[in-house]
Amino acid sequence: MFTREQALGLLRKYTKNEHLMHHAYCVEAVMRRFAAKLGEDPEYWGLVGLLHDIDWDQFPTEHCHKAPELLREIGADDDFIHAVCSHGWGICTDVQPTKTMEKVLYTVDELCGLIYATALMRPEHMKGMTVKSVKKKWNSKGFAAGVNRDLIDRGIEMIGMDKDEVISLAIEALANVEKEIGL
Repeated sequence: MFTREQALGLLRKYTKNEHLMHHAYCVEAVMRRFAAKLGEDPEYWGLVGLLHDIDWDQFPTEHCHKAPELLREIGADDDFIHAVCSHGWGICTDVQPTKTMEKVLYTVDELCGLIYATALMRPEHMKGMTVKSVKKKWNSKGFAAGVNRDLIDRGIEMIGMDKDEVISLAIEALANVEKEIGL
């Protein structure tokens, strides 16, 4: 298995956009938090989160299709590649999330965008953010209009957790990496 340093090297090679780097760190942190909550391997889950958009910056029209080739550069195995590609299920790929980790990634990718956008609107960003504040923005369809709330709901249903708990875990994870994600 490759290290986080190797993963970061690959991510930096193919991701030049600072906002996409922040998003990768967001998803990594949230994946690590969910892994810890579910008794899984935070390092592995975090690496999947970190590299989930490896092909987005340079190959947006090939998203989730170019990723396998890029991930093989650091020796990612088929399970890792399937996990990364499954987050685009129904959007840009037919790779379905089947494992819990894949279902969490599918869910939190969009959720991170909503929470991040919410944080940007707050003077203290993540500090004091509540599930209620995120849900208020969730219901405002004009806010972070690019975030697919239906996809998040489908993901939450797939992982079988309460929506408030999912949002709470994501808020907690992002609050712990506020500086790293540019807030």
